[in-house]
Amino acid sequence: MIDMTEAFDAAEREMWRGRAEAYAGSFGRLCAHTVPALLDAAGVTSGTCVLDVGTGTGTAALAALERGAEAVAVDAEPDMVVTARGRGVAAEVAVLPELRYGDGEFDAVVANFALNHVGRPRAALAELRRVLRPGGRLAVTLWSARRGAGQELLGRAVQAAGAVPPADLPRLDPAEDFTRTPEGVAALLAEAGFGGVRAEELEWDHRATPDAWWSGAAGGIATIGRVVTAQTPQTVARIRREYDRLAAGLTAEDGLLRLPHVAILAHGTA
Repeated sequence: MIDMTEAFDAAEREMWRGRAEAYAGSFGRLCAHTVPALLDAAGVTSGTCVLDVGTGTGTAALAALERGAEAVAVDAEPDMVVTARGRGVAAEVAVLPELRYGDGEFDAVVANFALNHVGRPRAALAELRRVLRPGGRLAVTLWSARRGAGQELLGRAVQAAGAVPPADLPRLDPAEDFTRTPEGVAALLAEAGFGGVRAEELEWDHRATPDAWWSGAAGGIATIGRVVTAQTPQTVARIRREYDRLAAGLTAEDGLLRLPHVAILAHGTA
């Protein structure tokens, strides 16, 4: 019988399979916002040997390369790895909490919105600490429990349409969960053995056309995408109508949505 953690990881792999293009055109642009702060927190500069974990389409690794760093990247989804390689990133498939790298191999490790997609976050952090040299820096981002109005838009549309979420959504084992606040994430890093831990919230307004923001959910991206694509065509159409109605309240004069988001940036030293 599959346990809860294995079920979570299996559902995550299925959720992201073959969706690199849909991600890049929607939520990937959102997640790129935190990359400069993430690299700053990890101390990534020219000559830094950095590992980008959960690279997605390679955005953080590319930004590190632009700083003159030596960057390699991993992701659990082969389609993401192919896309990252196509952008010039040295990427390979790897599934946390197991990495092929040696102890102390990197000066810095970054994980941009990756920790929330693993069934064993504590074991994952222990592995990231293992591949860091003594004094090396880890920086991670993940979504905060305090959500901005932009984060709620698609969920509100689903609820207003009366859509029922599928029963097989990924659910983290409560024993593996942690508080999604700066204090909670800082405690998680400290528990994993990192020193000098700091955590803070980042707030920004993501800008996108209504169609581009809808395309992520319609393309099956993330949990909200899995909810939307599990519905009947009639229900999906109803969700879209509710989405358009609610999106009108977040649309600026230039026709773009103004979507407030809140994330947590945490960093520490091995």
